Amino acid sequence: METLQGFVEQFTYLGIFAVLLLGSLGVPIPEEMAIIAAAILSHAGLARWWLALPICLVGVLSGDMLLYWVGRHWGENVLNWRVVRLVLTPKRTQWLQAAYRRHALKTLVTARHVMGLRAAAFLTAGMARVPFWKFAVADAGAAALGVPLGFGLAYFFTDEITAIAADVHRVERWLALAGLLVLAAVLVVSLRRWHRRIGRERLDAERTEGHSPRPWESRAVTLLEDTLALGVENACDGEPVHSRIPERKGEDAQR
Repeated sequence: METLQGFVEQFTYLGIFAVLLLGSLGVPIPEEMAIIAAAILSHAGLARWWLALPICLVGVLSGDMLLYWVGRHWGENVLNWRVVRLVLTPKRTQWLQAAYRRHALKTLVTARHVMGLRAAAFLTAGMARVPFWKFAVADAGAAALGVPLGFGLAYFFTDEITAIAADVHRVERWLALAGLLVLAAVLVVSLRRWHRRIGRERLDAERTEGHSPRPWESRAVTLLEDTLALGVENACDGEPVHSRIPERKGEDAQR
């Protein structure tokens, strides 16, 4: 809010018109915020209300009309843009086109007062071939009611809005601090769990290595098994055990 108000304050009437035009075209700048900023500047004497209010109306309607003609002439091509798809999904397009076929005027008036639906609705109005005169009458009538109402409320209740904005900033700072604390706690817990897991993996690896037989132990076990097997056979046929032990060559014989 402060950034938007500073931009409007620096460029005054041109800034009001530019912000409202961009907001009407789908840029994530709520037109209500620009109207409130214009009203606050008028209340502070930085702008004249009888100039700021008509400029707000012209800025709002200019963006709406531009969207309508873009949808009417290049609607199908514009729908292929990824940025447009974020606002105007195929499901929303079908829903708006069906609504225009049933109740064009009601849909336009409703969309004019719904934040986040205006750009998609006015672009779809051109694609649905809503008559321009009907679109202009509905849009201008809704704007002539909503814009002066928002401007007047912000103009006469500037002090209250300023106090609310200060409270919101204070709450935002506390929320940001709480978020940082939660993030720090999550990082600490994650690091502790990671260290514990690494320690368990090392301990398991050491235990596995400690129980694995060494090469000379394997050879000794093999020799013992051969000896026991020959002893069993000797008990059966009466031959001495040493006569049945096979000779081992190489490294096993030397051992």
